[in-house]
Amino acid sequence: MNVKSLVSRRVAVAAGLVLALGGGVAVAAQASATGPQAISGKATDVVTHRTVAACSQEVLGVSAVKEPADSEDARHLLLTVQNTGGKKCNVYRYPLVRLGAGRTTARVIEESDPNPGVPVTLAPGEEAYAGLLVNGPMDEYEAKSITLGLQGRKAGSSVGKPIDVPMPVETLYANDFQRVTYWTTAPGFALDFIMSK
Repeated sequence: MNVKSLVSRRVAVAAGLVLALGGGVAVAAQASATGPQAISGKATDVVTHRTVAACSQEVLGVSAVKEPADSEDARHLLLTVQNTGGKKCNVYRYPLVRLGAGRTTARVIEESDPNPGVPVTLAPGEEAYAGLLVNGPMDEYEAKSITLGLQGRKAGSSVGKPIDVPMPVETLYANDFQRVTYWTTAPGFALDFIMSK
């Protein structure tokens, strides 16, 4: 074998080794990105939610408005809570709403959950929304108050006492057809579930 052939062969072997090593590095990088790192990301999300306290009435501003604002009746309401505190906090599942003293809690629209099992985390100044359908084709009663209860981390638990929500109108005409949505950071998403009803 002459010198030229020998050099060519060595160059080819070296190139093969570089490609092999490069491919190995790429495969390793891909495995890293789709393996433990991805799992770690999900675990971090879970830990983050667990380390953030539940929102309480002490740090929330609460309001209710008609939708649309110029509607003659008040069948569709948008409930809003704002984190007025200095730390992040979570609102869980959906608000426990009662229209009128001594009335039952509004039933939830189950399909309105934007992210099942995950609470809505509010940084200071951020808001969460829930749509409330006040009545349907049934006998109505006059409601002079809206109370909103907050759920805790565990299903069936509650945080603090019910909050008195400022009335958007003097009197609401409610009945057992009333429904409420899960909390969401997108008001349009919440309203979609009630405006057609």
